[in-house]
Amino acid sequence: MKGRAMVIAGSLLVLAAAGCAKHPSTGIDASALPGAAQGWDGKDGAGDRPDRNAYVPVAEMPDIHFAFDQYVLRPEAKRVLEAGAAWLKARPQALLMIEGHCDERGTNEYNLTLGERRAKMSKDYLVSRGIDAGRISVVSLGEEQPMCQEHNESCWMKNRRAHFMVKGQ
Repeated sequence: MKGRAMVIAGSLLVLAAAGCAKHPSTGIDASALPGAAQGWDGKDGAGDRPDRNAYVPVAEMPDIHFAFDQYVLRPEAKRVLEAGAAWLKARPQALLMIEGHCDERGTNEYNLTLGERRAKMSKDYLVSRGIDAGRISVVSLGEEQPMCQEHNESCWMKNRRAHFMVKGQ
């Protein structure tokens, strides 16, 4: 009887812990991407994180934004990336770092994975427009560097973004 009570208590504890997850039950499998726990894909698996201080934002490559729990590029994001690709083509020596950001909702691991997917989607689009993949680094900062600190939808929308930084322009 005592053993049975222990099993029931243990099962209830496991169920309670599972019910406390911060991220939505649908969406991205945080373990699906290599490097997601570190938030850096190392240029598709090789190398160290680039020195962020060596890169600067440029007006010609403004942030693009994403819907909640999404990494699909919206039409307005594609327009921004088209202009960014033209700008990069005119500056073949420029290197690009794309930072993927998320709002505060979700676990750290989940947000690092989602941020990485946002940055990779942006990179893939630029590569499809003729930019050499070797010029582009991808990093996920998850929810760690929000633009806005308020806890509401209008603020969260600002934090769900890909941020572009250039070196050697």
